[in-house]
Amino acid sequence: MAAPTSRSRTTGAQGARSAKRFIVAIAAIAALGGALFGYDTGVVSGALPFMEQHFGLTSLSEGVITSALLIGAAFGSLAGGRMSDALGRRNSLLWSGVVFIGGALAVALAPTVPFMTVARFVLGLAVGSASVVTPLYLSEIAPSHIRGRLVSFNSLMIVSGQLLAYLVNAVLAHWEAWRWMLGLAALPAVALFLGVLFLPDTPRWYISRGRQDEAAAVLRRTLAADEVPDELARIDQARHLEADAQRGAWRELQLPWVRRLLLVGIGLAIVQQITGVNAVIYFAPKILATTGLGTGAAITATIAVGAVSVIATAIGMSLIDRVGRRPMLLRGLSGMAVSLILLGAAFHLPHSTAVSYLVLGLMVVYMGYMQATLNTGVWLLLAEMFPLKVRGLAMGAAVFVMWLVNFGVALCFPVLLDAVGAGVTFWLFSAMCLLSLLFCRRYAPETKGLALEDLEQELRRSATGAGEQPAADEAAPEPDSAVPSARG
Repeated sequence: MAAPTSRSRTTGAQGARSAKRFIVAIAAIAALGGALFGYDTGVVSGALPFMEQHFGLTSLSEGVITSALLIGAAFGSLAGGRMSDALGRRNSLLWSGVVFIGGALAVALAPTVPFMTVARFVLGLAVGSASVVTPLYLSEIAPSHIRGRLVSFNSLMIVSGQLLAYLVNAVLAHWEAWRWMLGLAALPAVALFLGVLFLPDTPRWYISRGRQDEAAAVLRRTLAADEVPDELARIDQARHLEADAQRGAWRELQLPWVRRLLLVGIGLAIVQQITGVNAVIYFAPKILATTGLGTGAAITATIAVGAVSVIATAIGMSLIDRVGRRPMLLRGLSGMAVSLILLGAAFHLPHSTAVSYLVLGLMVVYMGYMQATLNTGVWLLLAEMFPLKVRGLAMGAAVFVMWLVNFGVALCFPVLLDAVGAGVTFWLFSAMCLLSLLFCRRYAPETKGLALEDLEQELRRSATGAGEQPAADEAAPEPDSAVPSARG
């Protein structure tokens, strides 16, 4: 075979650079959905102190306004998957952008508390939809060798969006411009909408609609030309296998070992929320204000929480495949429990600037443990631990429960803070960490280093018990090369 000519090598290099630019552009635009998710969940922490003065909010109404977005996100996450199948991933992102724009403006201009609550609920629909559609779009359009990094990039954009919200809050707090804090979310939402207009849909969705030529055109922009036919065939095969799997999902859920895994997955989703992370994200300035720190200083100080969240998420992403999922959960929950016990004790010290910054430091330590271990580990386990036939259904159920518990924590936290004080509240969260540690030690599976096909058989053996023979209808499925590997 003749050696490649200089011209062919140059053409190949140019094609690789073009593909890289295309993929980077896709990631930058689509991940704006993740950044908006983070911004809209984080910005309320800086706006609440001023909204409290403007509207005369009670602790209950603070919780209602904060949690309205979360109940919207719960239903938005349920609708997002169905919408992306019916309209396409690209069109779903467009609709999310429209709702983000309208919701951000409505929240910023809200004249009354009921109007604000409804507007936050509508904005939550976009947040929930984006939390499903953005990683789906990125995972389906990215080449396999960078798929993991691109999907993880979305998680990094979420915490980066929260950091941006804290920075904006700190700047605008000097003018008490809480409406601008909320309304500025419309700018990246407009960028998302305009950017997605220039993006294609995913090859997988095009093939599901019989649009082979359009699927091939997208693949030619991300892969070498000789790889396109094989990739088209692989996607088509995977789509048929997935359709067969979905038809058997409800029957599969009747199997005891599958139900057990579903309950473990829902338990992990609850663990991620009851250990206090979103109480810190949504109410950090209010928490710091209880130590005597002024509103402006408290809002500025929360920048440290956002910065550590970004750094810790990046560290967790780099460690998770080396350390393992289960050890990360156990170490993280231990560190979170200790930091929360110390945090609760700090609130019983006499108020002073030093105590305020001690509280901030302990909050930062807690968030570092949380974002690097529990947050990273739970999302990855939920994506890996369910059998193929129920993966979408089971993960959807777990994420829905996660949003509902998030809603409950956000609703109750301000009331609890007033009723028993910050010290006791954080000791309650530390107790939740210890109970969660026992749960994870007993039930959390380890998925590190196993292909998903092998993992399914391993989890089946673990759930049914050593030596117990599964029933005939529980026979392991034949290996499927179209299922992605968990080996990273």
